[in-house]
Amino acid sequence: MYTALLVGVMFGLSSGFSPGPLMTLVVTQTLQHNAREGVFVAAAPIVTDAPIILISFFILNELSTLEPVLGVIASVGGLYVLYLSYETIKTGPVRVVTSPIQPKSLRKGVLVNALNPHPYLFWTTVGVPFILKARQNDSIAPWLFIISFYCFLTGSKVFTALIVGRFRTFLEGKIYLYVMRVLGVILFGFAVFLFWEALVHFKLV
Repeated sequence: MYTALLVGVMFGLSSGFSPGPLMTLVVTQTLQHNAREGVFVAAAPIVTDAPIILISFFILNELSTLEPVLGVIASVGGLYVLYLSYETIKTGPVRVVTSPIQPKSLRKGVLVNALNPHPYLFWTTVGVPFILKARQNDSIAPWLFIISFYCFLTGSKVFTALIVGRFRTFLEGKIYLYVMRVLGVILFGFAVFLFWEALVHFKLV
């Protein structure tokens, strides 16, 4: 249970603070309007990700007895997390150019997140495989993973909106960059773990 909780927190924080379309929209809406609009954008993954999780779960659950398939999924997941680690470590200051437009923040956030390939890649290659593995040990663990992931994913974006609304240079400061470096190193460790899981599924270790 504690592992599921910690993994959910790690991925929630790294996904929440990482630069990307949704983070850009959170900052843009906050600067153009106010922190409340940024918070609306931050809530978008809660709306868009449920169908992705359910579809990925039903498909991968059917494949859960095929070790070679699980090995391939773990390998792809490891490569994806390795990419996230690299992107997180090399994160630079976030600067956003604003223009006067209507808020419609939640709708914009849902559209941006639905068109973003990252949620699909994450849940297909990392999130749902972890859930399937975690439920073998404890029925509560998958829920702890999901709840902690979304609490820290949305929470970090809400925090960003509130901080940017008050201190507009936060994403250009050293504290933000240090946090991203630490999260990137942690992600690298999880990528190594996924590669090891792939070797286990391929019966190479």
